[in-house]
Amino acid sequence: MASPKKKLQGLVAATITPMTEHGEINFSVIGQYVDYLVEEQGVKNIFVNGTTGEGLSLSISERRRVAEEWVTKGRNKLDQIVIHVGALSLKESQELAQHAAEIGADGIAVIAPFFLKPWNKDVLINFLKEVAAAAPALPFYYYHIPALTGVKIRAEEVLGGIQEKIPTFQGLKFSDTDLLDFGQCVDQNRQRQFAFLFGVDEQLLSALVMGATGAVGSFVFRDSSTLWSN
Repeated sequence: MASPKKKLQGLVAATITPMTEHGEINFSVIGQYVDYLVEEQGVKNIFVNGTTGEGLSLSISERRRVAEEWVTKGRNKLDQIVIHVGALSLKESQELAQHAAEIGADGIAVIAPFFLKPWNKDVLINFLKEVAAAAPALPFYYYHIPALTGVKIRAEEVLGGIQEKIPTFQGLKFSDTDLLDFGQCVDQNRQRQFAFLFGVDEQLLSALVMGATGAVGSFVFRDSSTLWSN
């Protein structure tokens, strides 16, 4: 089973992908971005190539290069770098997962495929399982964002028995406004020590009350020490 250096918790920056005025990725500023997060914001965990980073609007080669740059520039500065590797193509998602492992990322996350959508939890979990298997040494996170994927399978349903099928499963990035679903995810899995990362900035305080162990977003907190005391 994959075992992260420590549990992913607290604030996790959903990084943007910097672009030049000509629409090319501006790799030269990522090192400055790392320093800003660490020195100015006190944030040492990041989520790369997700929704904020427009990962699904980038080519596979661009996603690989962005991931490489964040891992390289974040070495010895950031605690955990999670790379989103979700894609419509299973093979592309597996390729990105394997690449994340090769470059030294600390975890991978995957959204549900959203063109030919999974019609039940078993189909979805089978897709996730195949991606996770491509990087068996990395912690795996399910990225639940139904407003964008259109996949309405409740996260609570997906989590039921998931670790038996995906041994590397470590937690959930929950980007939805359905707090009942989120609360049931937490309540039904308290003994499993999963990371419950909330992704809707406007509802974070409510999610914290319900048991969120972290947040992935693009908001700014100067001092997050009072949000997570454990």
